[in-house]
Parts: sequence; C-alpha cells; structure tokens
Amino acid sequence: MIDFSRIDQYRENNRIEAKKALGGLPHSIWETYSAFANTLGGIILLGVEEHKDRSLHTIDLPDPERLVREFWDILNDPQRVSVNILSNKQVQIENVDGNRIIAITVPRAQRCDRPVYIGGNPFSGSYRRNGEGDYKCTHEEVQSMLRDAGVQSQDMKILQDMGLDVLDYESVHRYRIRMKHQRPGHVWEELEDSLFLYQLRAADRSVDGVMHPTAAGLLMFGAANEIVKEFPGYCLDYQEQMDENVPFTERIVSSSGDWSGNLFDFYSRVSERITEKVPISFRSPQDGGNDAAEVHKALREALANSLINADYYGRQGLVIIRRKDRITFSNPGAFRIGIEEAKSGGISDPRNAALIRMFNLVNISEGAGGGIPHIYSVWKEQGWELPVIEESFEPERTTLVLKVAPMEQEKTAIRIGGNEKSAIKSMRKQLIIEYLTVHASAGAAEIAAYMDVKLSRAREYLSELITEDIVVAEGSNQNRIYRLKA
Repeated sequence: MIDFSRIDQYRENNRIEAKKALGGLPHSIWETYSAFANTLGGIILLGVEEHKDRSLHTIDLPDPERLVREFWDILNDPQRVSVNILSNKQVQIENVDGNRIIAITVPRAQRCDRPVYIGGNPFSGSYRRNGEGDYKCTHEEVQSMLRDAGVQSQDMKILQDMGLDVLDYESVHRYRIRMKHQRPGHVWEELEDSLFLYQLRAADRSVDGVMHPTAAGLLMFGAANEIVKEFPGYCLDYQEQMDENVPFTERIVSSSGDWSGNLFDFYSRVSERITEKVPISFRSPQDGGNDAAEVHKALREALANSLINADYYGRQGLVIIRRKDRITFSNPGAFRIGIEEAKSGGISDPRNAALIRMFNLVNISEGAGGGIPHIYSVWKEQGWELPVIEESFEPERTTLVLKVAPMEQEKTAIRIGGNEKSAIKSMRKQLIIEYLTVHASAGAAEIAAYMDVKLSRAREYLSELITEDIVVAEGSNQNRIYRLKA
C-alpha cells in the first residue's frame, strides 16, 4: 500500500494514520484499528510523525519488537478488542533510511465481524474513519452494522404485526402479468394470490400458522403508507433536473399518494424515464451488438441494483437524479463486499436476497454479482467515462454515477504563471496519490473525474508520477489501470 522509500510523498488521510509511539503503544491506536476495520481499511504507522507541511517522516523506534508483542497481546484479548482480523504478515517492522518503524495494515472487516469495537461494548466502542480522523459511531451506525452481520437476509423477516391486507394487490397482479409474459406456463401461474406470495417469499407463516408479509413482500408490493410503519426512513425519489432554472422538470416520489409507492411500481415507472433520449454512440451492425439495447439494459440494471441493495432501515431514502449528462443513483447502506470485488463480479453478499429473487423471476437485473461488471462493460464499449462508485458514512450511503454523454473535448487552456502552474500540478499529483491510497487501482478516466480535470490532463500527471517511480501502470489502452508502487 505504501512505498516506504518515498514515505514523505504521503499524507495522513482516510487510509493512513501516523503515530510517533516513542512513549509506548498509544491508546488511540485501538480507536484507529476499529475505525479502519469498520470503514475502508487502512495502514497505521508507528514511529512516523507529521511535519507542519503535513509530510510524513520516520523516527527510529527504540524497541519495536516489544511494541509488536504488546499489540498482539491486546488485540487477542476479547475483553479489550472484539475481534482480531489481522494476520502476522499485516504487522511488520520496516527499516526506512536506517529508522525502524512498525506498519500495521488493517483490512476492511468482513460484514460478519462488524462492528469491530473496543472496551466490550459495540455502542460505546465502535469507531469509523472520515477525512478528519476517527470518530465514534452513532447508535444508528452500530445498529446498521449489526443488522448486516446477521446470517439471514434482512428482507426475509416475517412482519407478524401485519396482515396481507397491507399489500397493494394491483401491484401484485401487474407483477404476475409480467411474470406470465416472461415465464409462460410457470408452475405458480394458477396459484391463488396468497399461495403465490408464499412461493415468492413475499409472505410466510408465523408460528401460529397465520400468513404475514415478509419485509421483501412489503417493500415490493406494499402501499407506501404501510411500508413506512416498518421502515420509517423509506422514501423513493426520482428527479429529472434537465433545466438549470427549475429544481426539477419531472419527479416520481413514493409519498405522493397518487400511486402505490412500492419498489415494483417505482421500478416500472422510472425504468421508462431513465432510458429516454440517452445519447448513444451507435456502431455499425458489422461491429456487433445493439448499442441502444445494451445501454438501456445497463441503466435498468443500475436502477434494480440500487433498489435491491438498499438498507431500507437506514436514513434519507433512495434518490435517483437524472441530469443532461449523468444519472446518479444513491441509496442507504454501504457495500457488503469491497468495491473492487463488486466491479470484477462473481462475488456476491446480498443484503436483500428475496428481492433479488423477485426481480430475477421477471427478468429484471443480471442477478447477484453480475450487474456492476455489466454496467462497466457497456460504458467502456460506448467510450464514455467509466462509472464512479462511492461509499459515504454518517449515514451509510452508496452512490453510483453514470455519465451518459461523450467526454468533453479539450477546452482552451488557461494561461497562468509558472509558479502557480507548478503548485497546481503538485497539488493535483498529490490528489492522485491520495486517491490511489484509498482505491487499490483506478483508470485514468476515473481519476480525471475525481479531480474534475480533462482526461488528457490526468494522463499527463499520471505519466509524471510513473517517471517519478511513485505510480505504476498495468494493461494497455482503455484497459490500463494505475496503482501506487508497492
């Protein structure tokens, strides 16, 4: 993660924490361990200090072996730290310019281990990381991590205080019509509604034998005023902001009262809107593929992914905003696997497994683990800037940004003075280093979007960082990615 021969090139950030540790193992190390484990992972450096210009410099630790032993003793004490998620190779003594320091690489904890906490109490000892350092998790954040740690999918919960009358049966019938069209002759086709819902896992029997909706059934087919009784923060909001002079030109919101407000009907309404008038770089038939169909399929996949992966017990609801050049999908809940794993596909840890099944049965979504790679593939084919996925915390949210217009052409360069130009270049190269500290690897388009510069400018900075032996490139042409030199 860090090239120790160039440690002065790094800065403390969301993934790097430096501590002098000359007086022994600092107590705050455990807050940082918890914070990194509960957020995106990171590296703790002992024997490293930050100078006034924020650059990092090593200090020779007098007895690093003793600190390492003390670290392992505390880490393996369940009364002090909830879980040890480290292996021996993740705690190393490094020799940097003659100074011995300790590097502790903390991975992002698996969701079954979160929250990672200290002091025996998850509600008082769980931390997370933001740009300003470690902060104590709120009660809501801890509850969210505890929900995600459960073995059973959240949406399989039986809502025993509700009857099947909370469902909107017009939505159920629209779903059944679509399923009949997609899967003609299915064995459930002739079942009465209650048995159909049971087979679909939209309903289940409680211990007394009475049929109740599941959380998935309520979300998929319920009336909005009933859904909010179980999910107080529930809100689905689609906005079109095509005119800068008005807040929105079109809006579909679950609380409007003029439609059901459930997931299935929201998907049906919004999927038609987001695919209208999307600029597509059509290829000739000889080049293969129907570009319009693939782009529209990818947009619907993004919509379904957002609905399927949301944590509906979270705050602020699900918001989709379409602008002239991009569509943003933002839903409550963090990724349950790493973003890089989600991009590569084949790995899945669904929050709402029953919802996935319901959407798949009517041929909506690629299925668990397949949607994000398909979206990336289509955007590459179009020559558009690659999708950007971001996680945020306080509260947990996942945001997917899809740019749907071709990349801008280079504009006339602004003339600036030599010293100022050099300072801007240095600052932007530092931004790249920080971005690649947070992300294991990234493409030039992704980095350009992050810095809000032209693609050619980002490539220029990357080329200089490669020459300076800080960044390495892998692959060629559009598939080229960049990472920090190990």
